[in-house]
Amino acid sequence: MKRIYWSNRTYESWTLYLAATENGLCYVGFNVQGLMDWVKAKLSAYQIEQRDEEIQPYAKELEEYLKGERTFFTFASDMHGTKFQLAVWREIRNITYGQTKTYSEIANQLQKPTAIRATAAAIGANPLLFVVPCHRVIGKNGQLTGYRGGLERKRQLVLMESRQD
Repeated sequence: MKRIYWSNRTYESWTLYLAATENGLCYVGFNVQGLMDWVKAKLSAYQIEQRDEEIQPYAKELEEYLKGERTFFTFASDMHGTKFQLAVWREIRNITYGQTKTYSEIANQLQKPTAIRATAAAIGANPLLFVVPCHRVIGKNGQLTGYRGGLERKRQLVLMESRQD
């Protein structure tokens, strides 16, 4: 039987719930219910176990990121989504640390300029917060919009990244 391992970690004011398969990190979120709902919807055939040691390598890099010591991740990820979602998430991963792009810029880069709402929906379904840096996607007017973790967390992340050298 396939397994998914999960753990939670707290770094200062950030409590994260992390999950990984044998292929890599597959989920980062802010509450256990979100994690369990995601597993049920996307990986229902997997047996889920809480295993801190399996999550430690991912947790270490995420902590370094939140401390401002890391600008990219080296671990493998195991993404589960539709073909369009995966394309959107790949595009978001190309946004440079400390930079932002708009939803329409992402849609244009995917050569789907009229698919702004679909792009926004795919971004909202991102299961790997921070790793797929959806916090770097902003409204066309430059305003912060939509974030699964709340706009205050999104603001904190954008501000943290903009202060790095």
